[in-house]
Amino acid sequence: MTVKKPSSGGTALSWMPIMVMTAVAGLDIVAGPGVGLLPLVSLGPAFSGLVGGWRRTALIGVVALVLCVGLGLYDGLFESRRGYTAMASVAGVTGAGIVAAVMRSRREAELASVQRIAEVVQRVLLRPVPLTAGPLQAAVSYTSAVAEARIGGDLYEVVASPHGVRVIVGDVQGKGLAAVETAAVVLGAFREAAYDEPALTGLGARVERSVARELEGEKFVTAILAEIGTDHEAVFLNYGHPAPMLVRRDGTADFPRPPSFALPLGLGVHGTDPPEPFRVGFAPGEQLLLYTDGVTEARDADGRFYPLGERTYLLKDPDAHSALRALREDVVQHVAGPAHDDAAMLLLRYRGQGPA
Repeated sequence: MTVKKPSSGGTALSWMPIMVMTAVAGLDIVAGPGVGLLPLVSLGPAFSGLVGGWRRTALIGVVALVLCVGLGLYDGLFESRRGYTAMASVAGVTGAGIVAAVMRSRREAELASVQRIAEVVQRVLLRPVPLTAGPLQAAVSYTSAVAEARIGGDLYEVVASPHGVRVIVGDVQGKGLAAVETAAVVLGAFREAAYDEPALTGLGARVERSVARELEGEKFVTAILAEIGTDHEAVFLNYGHPAPMLVRRDGTADFPRPPSFALPLGLGVHGTDPPEPFRVGFAPGEQLLLYTDGVTEARDADGRFYPLGERTYLLKDPDAHSALRALREDVVQHVAGPAHDDAAMLLLRYRGQGPA
């Protein structure tokens, strides 16, 4: 087990109550009783209640009371009410600090519990893709635009079915818990139908029906479905999603587009035609990158979009996970700030002779 060392900032905060009381005591001795600094000793337990536990706050409060009594006797303040008033101030602030520390500890425990639940949800919703599936090697990268969140509105899955390796990458309209719920619906429908439906069009229709039942109003999900068999081809269904990037062995990039564009999932109830499947050659040594618009629409400080097609050289690493990590870091450097949208990337390598 690795023990996490406290940060320098946390160490400074933990020593803050002692430093404050020491400073107040020193100033009181130098300035004398006429300045009236003695009640400021209560700052010690006040700071402790903000950063420490209730036991430590109580201990700091006792030390503050002892210091208050000592300074009061030194200054002769107990001959009047000033000494007793200072003691009452320290006792009151200590009690409030203990209450604040207890409430903060409870909130931290609740937050830790919620984070553990969120991690379970993450493993169920966006579970790790298999390292290999049929003739493919897979790697995935996901970055949520929500601070401290690990999942959002983007989705991905790889299923090695009897009909070939089937893949989905999608982007739910909107953010937050509603987007996560919609992503769960799409992934659940895809995982179930990927094994049962012999044709990719049937798989797409099943997912479309499931999404249409769950979504309301003008909400939708852009998605691309792919099927890779053993015939050195990839078959795609594109529901209004960015075109995949196919990296050839010589490092050139193609962005195959469908013969006709279709509406995203959830909008098919409007009576439009479903997407037409289209085939693209995909041979050993080549790579296929499926991604969401959080990648291609990432902008730098001058408003320029991320030039994904010019970054194929970053995918030359023999290890797929290292290659995708390099691409992700390059996207982060391009933005040079917090991400404005979720970004998912799924890299598929056709095993065989490595990329040129």
